Amino acid sequence: MSIEIIHAAPDFSDPLGLLAACHGRIEAQCATLLRLAEHLRQHGVDDQARQAAVKILKYFNSAGKHHHEDEERDLFPVLAQIATAEDCTSFLKLISELRNEHLKMELAWQALADMLNKISTNQHVNSDELPVVHFVELYRSHIAKEDQDLFSYARQKLSAAQLATLGRNMAERRNVQIKRM
Repeated sequence: MSIEIIHAAPDFSDPLGLLAACHGRIEAQCATLLRLAEHLRQHGVDDQARQAAVKILKYFNSAGKHHHEDEERDLFPVLAQIATAEDCTSFLKLISELRNEHLKMELAWQALADMLNKISTNQHVNSDELPVVHFVELYRSHIAKEDQDLFSYARQKLSAAQLATLGRNMAERRNVQIKRM
């Protein structure tokens, strides 16, 4: 008999864990996008393609959007303050790069979302024009930087109070009530 160990999913009391877990869900959506592009080449727009498009749109228009807002509005500013106080120019450069990548990803998303909207309403799209690979590459590169550099720095530098504020702001952005201890 094998015993499966189940780890509790991070919650707003662990905002950095929550952001990292979101990266896993983004990766799953990217994998679905790649499969969708191949599916469209083989089958065109059908029920499976429509359902996948709807799910991808829903994810990136809600959870994906919140993820970037969490970083842009809360995480990046507090880390930039710390890095400025410590005169850590390399980390300030990383934050600037990540912000620029968010803009690039948003532009790539708009192009992709337009096509996914067409698929979701049963309109024909040319699968060769679906900008999936570019979008996925942008996200994967960005996630690697955040996982390897940003989150490790944040774990070292953020105080318990700063993490609590980050978690509270993330919950509020999603209209989630968190329990006070």
